[in-house]
Order: sequence, then C-alpha cells, then structure tokens
Amino acid sequence: MLDDGRLTDGQGRTVDFRNTVVIMTSNLGSDLIQERFGELDYGRMKEMVLGVVSQNFRPEFINRIDEVVVFHPLGEQHIASIAQIQLQRLYKRLEERGYEIHISDEALKLLSANGYDPVYGARPLKRAIQQQIENPLAQQILSGELVPGKVIRLEANDDRIVAVQ
Repeated sequence: MLDDGRLTDGQGRTVDFRNTVVIMTSNLGSDLIQERFGELDYGRMKEMVLGVVSQNFRPEFINRIDEVVVFHPLGEQHIASIAQIQLQRLYKRLEERGYEIHISDEALKLLSANGYDPVYGARPLKRAIQQQIENPLAQQILSGELVPGKVIRLEANDDRIVAVQ
C-alpha cells in the first residue's frame, strides 16, 4: 500500500505518505464480538477477530499494519454517557433562548434503551433524541406550553419522555 511512503493510483498520480498516520476501520469480526461478548476475555476476542482479518486480507497488507484495536460492544452505561453528551448540545441551544432543562434518570434510561441497537450501536441515539425530545419540545415551545425562565423537566411517563414545567 505505502511503499517508501508513497501511494500511486491507477492513473499514475502519486501521494506522499511519509509523515502520515492512516486509520482504517472495518466491521470484520463484529459478528463474533456480538455473539460471544461476555464469554471471552479481550485477548481471546482480539485473537478471533484477527483470524477473520487474516482470512480477508493478504499477508503483505497485514504485515504493514502497525496496530489493531478491537473495540468492545457498547453497554447500557456507555449509551447513557453518549446520550448525556448529545443532550448537552440541546441544553446549550435551549439555554441561549432562556430555557433550562433537566432529564430524570428514568427518562435518560428510556432514551438510552430506545436509542440503542446491538447491531448499530449508538447510531440510532441521535434520531431518538430528535424524535422523542427535540420535536415534542419544539411543538410545546411554539404552542406556548413551555415558557422561558422556568425549568423544564424531562420525565419518563409510560414508554414516552414528556416535558413538564
């Protein structure tokens, strides 16, 4: 791939890679991680994933890779942390308009559960925040149901997240 720090494409164009770090990602072995997570220690799991990698790439390519990092699947606590980070952006936008907002632990737990998919990880979380929190909040603000200056609390009510002042 990078002989002497250079890469040449099919049209003969050359790119200098001498002082470059190349980061590649792959889902190779992710099915094994999902199936066997919790059963295996990290070392054994990494060994299995590297076995799948060696079945899919040529040895000449693999020998040029300096380091391989195998990620653990996200757990419930990770998703809640990611949700908090995503919600901070919303809190800041609302704060600029005079609204203060807090989320209950139950609502955060519900949001985390709704925004997590074992296959896609935390990717659905952003959509869940938009559909379950941002859109209803916007409607309530536009209708005058929520007013600036009063604290908005996000709470779990049945299987929904509701905003109350």
